[in-house]
Amino acid sequence: MSPKIGKLKKVEIRELWKGEASDFTPWLAKEENISQLSEEIQIELEVVQQEKNVGPFRADILCKNTIDDHYVLIENQLERTDHTHLGQIMTYAAGLDAVTVIWIAKQFTEEHRATIDWLNRITDEQFNFFGIEIEAYQIGESLPAPMFQIVSKPNNWSKTVKSAAGSQDLTEAKTLNLEYWTAMKKYFEDNGSFLRNQKPSPNHWTNFALGKSYFHLSVVHSVRDNFLRIEFLIKSDTSKEDFRKLKSKYENQSYQEIDENVIWDELPDNKLSWVYLKRDANVSDKSDWKNQHQWFMDNIEKFDKFFRPKIKQL
Repeated sequence: MSPKIGKLKKVEIRELWKGEASDFTPWLAKEENISQLSEEIQIELEVVQQEKNVGPFRADILCKNTIDDHYVLIENQLERTDHTHLGQIMTYAAGLDAVTVIWIAKQFTEEHRATIDWLNRITDEQFNFFGIEIEAYQIGESLPAPMFQIVSKPNNWSKTVKSAAGSQDLTEAKTLNLEYWTAMKKYFEDNGSFLRNQKPSPNHWTNFALGKSYFHLSVVHSVRDNFLRIEFLIKSDTSKEDFRKLKSKYENQSYQEIDENVIWDELPDNKLSWVYLKRDANVSDKSDWKNQHQWFMDNIEKFDKFFRPKIKQL
């Protein structure tokens, strides 16, 4: 017997959202919908404000990239792209000091897609521009399902390499750092990890998002001192209060669910507080990198699963 297969039917998006500001923007700003966009662009977003004033104008949605707390600007257009919105985007990005810009539209013209490509080529790895088309589909009488289609995005790998190659500080150690994090990112992807790596850089650390501003996972390696370290960092204005709440409720649980060697340290003389796990490792030994990356992957996943739901309750 042949399986029953439904037919995919495209839905006019104006049937779902009558207006950009009145309907689409509030819909997109909801956590479950901004999460869908986050998944598509591989940047974990946290909504800061809708209809953010920029001089006499109003930007649609202002977010933060929770991996580094940089601002992300989202501009919505339920029609074909036009020069007016392109100008607004550049004005808003400058006024808000946003380093990532996401332009969502029903359809991108070839010249506007080419403009986004060009902006990604001429800027360094700190700046990112996305062009995304919004569509909706249904099967039979099912509920319409929105879909984000990326038509233009940053070439993260080439940007990182271009920036690193142009740096006067790219020493032998920095070259090793870049190679190490690049190999780790590939290892995570090849092994199906849910973790979202930061773009590889020549630094001796790299970051992971936790879904909330001012809370991060950072991983560090040291060639000189031969160690690996995973850090849960609290950098909020209430970092000490947040740390004490988490420690009082979850410290003992962390020894069971992460590792018995986890260290909780309030750092009373520092603005931030942290929880970390450390082990010895010869970072210069490339033949051992897979073992090191496996240790990182296993334990960063434990940190993520442990702390992500708990910080959302703070």
